[in-house]
Amino acid sequence: MAKSQSYEERHRSARETFIRFSPGTDPDRIAESFARRLGALGSMAFDVVGAMWDRPELNRRDRSLLVISVLAAQARAEELEAHTRNGLRHGLTRTEIEEILLHVAAYAGYPAAMSSSRRIDAALRAHEGVEQLSDREPHAKKSDAERERDAAPIFKVVSGRADAGDPAADLARMEETMGEVGVIAYRWAFGEIWSRPQLSKRDRSIVTIAILVWLGAQPQLSVHAAAGLAHGITRTEIEEIVNHLSLYAGIPRAVDAIRTVREAFARLDGKK
Repeated sequence: MAKSQSYEERHRSARETFIRFSPGTDPDRIAESFARRLGALGSMAFDVVGAMWDRPELNRRDRSLLVISVLAAQARAEELEAHTRNGLRHGLTRTEIEEILLHVAAYAGYPAAMSSSRRIDAALRAHEGVEQLSDREPHAKKSDAERERDAAPIFKVVSGRADAGDPAADLARMEETMGEVGVIAYRWAFGEIWSRPQLSKRDRSIVTIAILVWLGAQPQLSVHAAAGLAHGITRTEIEEIVNHLSLYAGIPRAVDAIRTVREAFARLDGKK
């Protein structure tokens, strides 16, 4: 049953969030400024958003991971820069934040990823106190055979297969059912992005689930909710990802997503 709190208790939770969001700034002054400039929208932004970030069901690093993912998929501007700074405070590294953009490119499209990279770069430059970031490493130049080899263990988990699977057979099935879309999903998304070491599989599942909730891609969300469990996310954490996104993707998408996630859990339990 949902816990009942007084307004003062919820507001104290929100204050804790904004102490971390804006170190050295009085959170009460932030609350007053929000309310004065934006009215109910601003006061709710402080109390509701702040209290969400203080919930114990998911740590702040994971919350930053999922919020940056969704804001990048949405190609937001100021919000993405602010949350990139918050993510660094919450323990994400520059490399991990940059790696999110590869999932955005694959799951929400290159235009969103390229636009968002510019906003993330601005936050990283400010964080590092430099005018230009150091050069980045390009991706590994894999042959298609190497991509397929690296895709196989990822595809096994995502598809829920019990056996190891054969890359050639898996690719053939993907191509038969989805044409060239299946080929690019297998070779690029699984064989290159998911197989990179810069983010853990658990983190990649969080990023992917968050983007799929935003997109309203229910069939894919069902698949990746099950894969997320296999990658070490708990059921409580997956539901909390959806709960958090009710504020960043909207309640209608969160409602559809929580139904999809719970149906996926029921199927795993043999109840559906």
